[in-house]
Amino acid sequence: MKADLHVHSKYSDGFDTIEAVLQQAKQQQISSISFVDHDTAAGQEEAIRIGQHYNINVIPGIEISAYDFKRNRKVHILGYQYDLDAKNIKALCDPLLIRRHHHSLWQIEQIQLAGYDISLEKISASIVPGSAIYKQHIMRQLTASSYESENYQNLYQSLFKQNGVASGDIEYVDVFKAVHAIKQDNGIAVIAHPGQLDSYDLIPELAEAGLDGVERHHPDHTREDHLLIDSLAEKYNLILTGGTDYHGLFGAAITIGEVNSPPNQLINK
Repeated sequence: MKADLHVHSKYSDGFDTIEAVLQQAKQQQISSISFVDHDTAAGQEEAIRIGQHYNINVIPGIEISAYDFKRNRKVHILGYQYDLDAKNIKALCDPLLIRRHHHSLWQIEQIQLAGYDISLEKISASIVPGSAIYKQHIMRQLTASSYESENYQNLYQSLFKQNGVASGDIEYVDVFKAVHAIKQDNGIAVIAHPGQLDSYDLIPELAEAGLDGVERHHPDHTREDHLLIDSLAEKYNLILTGGTDYHGLFGAAITIGEVNSPPNQLINK
């Protein structure tokens, strides 16, 4: 049984449509998959329907862009198998999507003022069926270079980081509210790639608040991450998940299913 529980689509900052992802998943003999688009539950019913066509189990998913205010750092929370109406998740995340979109509009304006020839109309058309513009959509209009190329990364850093004309970030949601919203919608809450965002210190506190699991398998995780996660999972009785964090051309080059999820209650039904 092969599962990839961390993929993104055009509903957020992924390059590919849901069907294109599922076609690739079928080719890679994936049996279970979860679309965890950022801060949106949109597209889940479409994914389930198309997944049935390809005989792939689609597990409802989301990746919430949260914040650990105690330690002043970002933390991502994955939600799985929640009620499809996702009332509590949407109430928390919809304002976040609006903030992200408005911030992106400001970034586009700043980049235009800096002399770059980019079209808001073209960028807006490229996000469909999503509802918010991400930096990846802006970069796609600025360069045809691949995500991992030196040209792309230098341009990205010069515009969006440190003193770049489009630097700055939005206000994210409190991480405990993210876990709570997922649990209220009868979902399973998992902390995403703690090795990438250095979220380990937070796990004991989240476990008390209802956290169900930790993402163990991720392209950025090392053997040391795996050992630490195994220890924390055993101590706090947490399930283990994993996936590729696939974004298509908007992210690092990786094949769907190249990083698999460990066996867990989500995929062993």
